[in-house]
Amino acid sequence: MKRMLITGGAGFIGSNAAIYFEKRGWDVWILDNLSRPGASQNQRSLTKETNATFIRGDVRSREDVEAVFTRAGNIDAVLHLAAQVAVTTSVTDPVTDFEVNALGTFNVLEAARKYAPDCSFIYASTNKVYGNLEHRKVILNDGRYTFESLEKGVNEKEPLDFHSPYGCSKGAADQYVADYARIYGMRTFVIRQSCIYGTRQHGVEDQGWVAWFTIASLFGKPITIYGDGRQVRDVLWVGDLLDLYELCIEKGVPGSIYNAGGGPENSVSILEVMQMLESRLQKAIAYGFSDWRPGDQKVFISDNSKALRELGWAPSTSIAEGLNKLTDWCKRNEQLLADLAVELGMPAQEPPGRGASWA
Repeated sequence: MKRMLITGGAGFIGSNAAIYFEKRGWDVWILDNLSRPGASQNQRSLTKETNATFIRGDVRSREDVEAVFTRAGNIDAVLHLAAQVAVTTSVTDPVTDFEVNALGTFNVLEAARKYAPDCSFIYASTNKVYGNLEHRKVILNDGRYTFESLEKGVNEKEPLDFHSPYGCSKGAADQYVADYARIYGMRTFVIRQSCIYGTRQHGVEDQGWVAWFTIASLFGKPITIYGDGRQVRDVLWVGDLLDLYELCIEKGVPGSIYNAGGGPENSVSILEVMQMLESRLQKAIAYGFSDWRPGDQKVFISDNSKALRELGWAPSTSIAEGLNKLTDWCKRNEQLLADLAVELGMPAQEPPGRGASWA
């Protein structure tokens, strides 16, 4: 049986990946320190739904990382998803951001080179490696920002321009992963992800904005839009991203780098998402505005042409379909989300139910 290690496997993308790949015949191993809100619920859910082996550990610890490689034995694929994921957190705590994203990635890469040199190594990078794209003219068109000259969006030939500690730490890791294919001949793949959303995502104000707006809307929590709300992202359903991971493992060329987002057809402004949620929930949603945050791009849309050309991959889930799935999941798990709201210091509507897992 093929064996896969997922770092950050109790997180949003990681928990979805564990279920996805086990259904496809993989023996899944998970390394996670359970530091992020929602990770414990994901881990309990995975215990019920899968046969995945869970090991609590931290990618910042070389000993923890090497221990899971030696215990698991022959590892055929690594999904390196463990990360500090928020730009705002990186600004307030750049040391932790560097240790998790840059050093953590280096530790996992080195362990893979030592113990599983023939594995497929997939790194979840970010569109933030392209910076604020100040050299690309942005115009306001029909109530949303758009590039004046990039009809298909940003492709992989765009110059790298790391902004914020988060951009620097993720960008450094991005380049290490790519270089290990050149220098050591490893089967590495860098996926520069745009706005990923889906079930099992407990979004918070500084990360996972589609999920955060959905959860906050259901619970009547205050919502702040940073900037003017006309900034645009191309949102990508998590299941579509996992399809791309699988294609990289099956037939990808080592050292490949792919942009992965919803593309122009799934681009949407923040205000447009609010309108879609109001329609879906059939109620008005209150929100306020605040100043732009550092490193926030006015518009980012991924050009997925390279992944389509080389792997035959393209997103298949529309914004409307994905938002419906996410909203339904949030409603089914309302009590657990209330529990997490308490964990984050936000009063729940009802007494929280402890110890449960997602439905």
